[in-house]
Amino acid sequence: MAGRGTDIKLGPGVTEVGGLHVIGTERHEARRIDRQLRGRCARQGDPGSSHFFISLEDDLMRLFGSDRIGKVMERVGLEENQELEHPLLNRSIETAQKRVEQHNFQIRKRTLEYDDVMNKQREVIYGFRDEIIRADDVQDRLMDIMEEVVIQKVMQFTTEETPDDWNLRALADWVNLTFPLGMPEAEILKAANAGSEAPTPDSIYDGLTPAQFAVCVFISDAVRNAYKLKISFENPDALKHVERQTILNAIDKLWQEHLYGMDSLRNSIGLRAYGQRDPLIEYKGEAFKMFEELMVGVKTEICRNIFLSASSLMAFENFLRKLPQKTVHQDTSAFGDQTTSNASGGGDMVKEANEAVSKAKPVKTGPKVGRNDPCPCGSGKKYKQCCGKM
Repeated sequence: MAGRGTDIKLGPGVTEVGGLHVIGTERHEARRIDRQLRGRCARQGDPGSSHFFISLEDDLMRLFGSDRIGKVMERVGLEENQELEHPLLNRSIETAQKRVEQHNFQIRKRTLEYDDVMNKQREVIYGFRDEIIRADDVQDRLMDIMEEVVIQKVMQFTTEETPDDWNLRALADWVNLTFPLGMPEAEILKAANAGSEAPTPDSIYDGLTPAQFAVCVFISDAVRNAYKLKISFENPDALKHVERQTILNAIDKLWQEHLYGMDSLRNSIGLRAYGQRDPLIEYKGEAFKMFEELMVGVKTEICRNIFLSASSLMAFENFLRKLPQKTVHQDTSAFGDQTTSNASGGGDMVKEANEAVSKAKPVKTGPKVGRNDPCPCGSGKKYKQCCGKM
């Protein structure tokens, strides 16, 4: 009954006999609640009184109270259910309430420290999302994202000192699986060996060797040219919507998965205490790693999906026809001999895309077009007589 906003108005004759008398059947964990209850008996200067009872078997006294009171009762020989009144009892109860309040405060403080980690991550991801929503044109931001992903992957596969020792096979496979380039390993190695210019300080390429810088520029230029080819077949009015929606879908999808992962981490991180490690510190470290993986995953997902999204089926087919159909590289067989085969990320990717287009329609991400509206492909026909047939 500690609620606020409801005045208890005394009826006729109640004031003369002492006003409202509040009887409490227990003492609460927080002194604030007890004081609110006492305050109900004397609202706005009305007369009143209060009387609270507590049992030594209540949770407050059993968990946080002193055991001395029970021992004193046994020594004195007091009977069961006999009322005790003494200033010492009030002080013992207040001491128990203080302990409970301190315990609850530590719990809230600890919970807030865990929540601060998620709040910082939420600010970053929501800031990124708001930037995409509020921008008039996200194409420049999209190009920057592609460039950042290329730099990260190049650094991952080129940890050795010389280009001949790099894992060019894995780098070429990743490039061809993510972007429709059909880029062979030989071209990447050639770009690395030709690189002699160091990157400009304080740029996104800062910290790379001249060979790594040359490879990043080579791949980034190829990606930009491929995207220019793609948008040349797109409807300009629908292109902005496709680009924006592709980025937002990648953010929303992976952020939801990240939240589930953070919940699992929060529920299991307490077990680290058995290894004499602070769960909060462990949680912050694991959360930081997971968030880094999230941002890399979001940007990689954007790069992969942007070439699979189109404003119309005809634009997607025209783009696929202009892609390189085959690239070759030296592959090592299981018996150690060198055999020539198609790269898994080059021609195979284009071939699989062509087969997928012939079997099913791509997901439409542009604005909805009515059956009798002009077709977005620019043919001049009605939508139901052009791309709408398919």
